[in-house]
Amino acid sequence: MHRIKDGYLYKLVKLNGEVVLMKIGSTSLTIQVEFPMGQPSVGIHEKVATFIWDWFDFDQALGDFYDVARTDTILKRIVPKYNGLRIMGIPDLFEALAWAIIGQQINLTFAYTLKKRFVEQYGESYVVEGCTYWLFPEHTKIASLEVDELRKLQFTSRKAEYIIGIAKAMASGELSKEILLQKQDFKQIQRFLISFRGIGAWTADYVRMRCLHDPSAFPIADVGLHHALMHELRMERKPTIEEIEEISTNWAGWQAYATFYLWRSLYAQTP
Repeated sequence: MHRIKDGYLYKLVKLNGEVVLMKIGSTSLTIQVEFPMGQPSVGIHEKVATFIWDWFDFDQALGDFYDVARTDTILKRIVPKYNGLRIMGIPDLFEALAWAIIGQQINLTFAYTLKKRFVEQYGESYVVEGCTYWLFPEHTKIASLEVDELRKLQFTSRKAEYIIGIAKAMASGELSKEILLQKQDFKQIQRFLISFRGIGAWTADYVRMRCLHDPSAFPIADVGLHHALMHELRMERKPTIEEIEEISTNWAGWQAYATFYLWRSLYAQTP
């Protein structure tokens, strides 16, 4: 869904129906964007900036989180290693939900395999300067599928039903990012999301974290989180939910960022 090449980040997006390839670079003070497919139409530049701002979670000031981390037994060892790291979002609600459902109860490697098949089967692609760039499938297209079509990609029947069901809910207007953001608080968002088949507490928390930028979202049942804590605490077993609740007492309001930094720490662990 993105490509890093020669120090630049490439991302294909569709904004107001217009397909745009962003080539994102930076200096010490600014982010610079080029358009390898040609300059987009008038008005799209602002939407590109809005997308990047959302994708990189630039609205979030991290000073308070770092203050919390400095006094926390676990975070004070991890956070300084990744200073400046922000939660990379998934701005599109359907992509966030579909990816969360794909990842339910399977290892990450197979989840990536399923996502790749899904994108290559139903997403749009464009070749620019010899490289292929992909758009995540649109919910309107997935809403018209039958379960057996996803089964051919090795989706379970349940996951196929869930993803198609979510796509249909979005196509009908029953579910959208705008509807979620109109809710009074994140507890209402959580309840509303869980009312849809296939969305449990973990999936709702993941979507609040990656799509809606709720810093208090806490996917407490996440396996990666458990492994990271087990490693940091030098435990012989994964911590229980009750133990994690106690461990995370100091993280109130920043559980999403604590989780994201702990996920990042897994990359540094030797096999």
